[in-house]
Amino acid sequence: MDIRTDGTAAHDAPPMPQMNDDAFRRVVEYAPSAMVLVDGRGMMVLVNEQTERLFGYPRTELIGRSVDMLVPSAARTHHADFRHSFLSSPSPRPMGGGRDLFACRADGSEFPVEIGLNPMDTGEGVMVLASIVDITERRRAQQVLEQALQEKTVLLNEVHHRVKNNLQVITSLLNLQANNVDDPRVRDILNESQNRVRAMALTHQLLYERKDFSRMDLGDYLDRLAQLLRGAYRSSASGVELQLERPGQPVYLDLERAIPCGLVVNELVTNAFKHAFPAQRTGIITISLHSCDERLTLGVRDNGVGLPAGFDFDAVKSLGLQLVPLLIDQLHGELQMVRDGGASYLITFPAALPARGTT
Repeated sequence: MDIRTDGTAAHDAPPMPQMNDDAFRRVVEYAPSAMVLVDGRGMMVLVNEQTERLFGYPRTELIGRSVDMLVPSAARTHHADFRHSFLSSPSPRPMGGGRDLFACRADGSEFPVEIGLNPMDTGEGVMVLASIVDITERRRAQQVLEQALQEKTVLLNEVHHRVKNNLQVITSLLNLQANNVDDPRVRDILNESQNRVRAMALTHQLLYERKDFSRMDLGDYLDRLAQLLRGAYRSSASGVELQLERPGQPVYLDLERAIPCGLVVNELVTNAFKHAFPAQRTGIITISLHSCDERLTLGVRDNGVGLPAGFDFDAVKSLGLQLVPLLIDQLHGELQMVRDGGASYLITFPAALPARGTT
């Protein structure tokens, strides 16, 4: 039997060099995977030693028998149709098209396999050379990895849940302390500390809800943070509106910078609520988020009284504003201040965290 090695029918390509029968048999016999040559009727005409080991049959019980005997009984009904479909348009390809494939041993046990099909143009018509690999160990290793991943996900979920709960306890303690303080200045300091803790707790809350522990949608986070800040200043700044401008598409930020991002917004919005609208003035504070050329621009602006002349972050005594430059450094960002009919802060930073060891 002369067999062409290019896997094409005679009318599809010019004549190719042929491999003689003995050479082909040696190639099949010493192949590392089970190899089965099947004719157009579905009969096995050649198998190798690996096929005997894999299926538990001596080759004398395989040669001349239907290849369907290696297929689980539940799949035998459709196997002939699949074989005829392949022969109608033969080309090298994997079998199954994304389906889980199983084979059947001599003892009736079934096991998962991967099968590659190669049409062979022989002197007796087109035959199919099937390469069969037992993937039981691969499946077992995959299941172990999936279980480990599931356990890790559950653990991370529990960690973020507990951190969030602990931060909420701290917030409640600060609230109790603020309610028992007569000095308005001390009460304001405690309330601002509550807002900072809430901003951090919100990060863990979103991670817990979304089940994605590597990043978060910054737009969703800012939306929820704006709701918290509106509630915190509803009574003391009832005439001030807080708005959010965000892209229509999600903007993701790595977990490492999510908390400093939330804190810097918290500090700038808090400062605007406290100082931009004195004497019960009305106005608007806007939080904005834009993405361009793999860089994010986070803005906080208001239409209040504006920054005092000579304002300098390095000279401020407010704890919140002292934190702003430190938080921007954690974002690997840059700050731009604009004095035009109010105060405007623009923070630009890379969308992705810079690689370790780079500046």
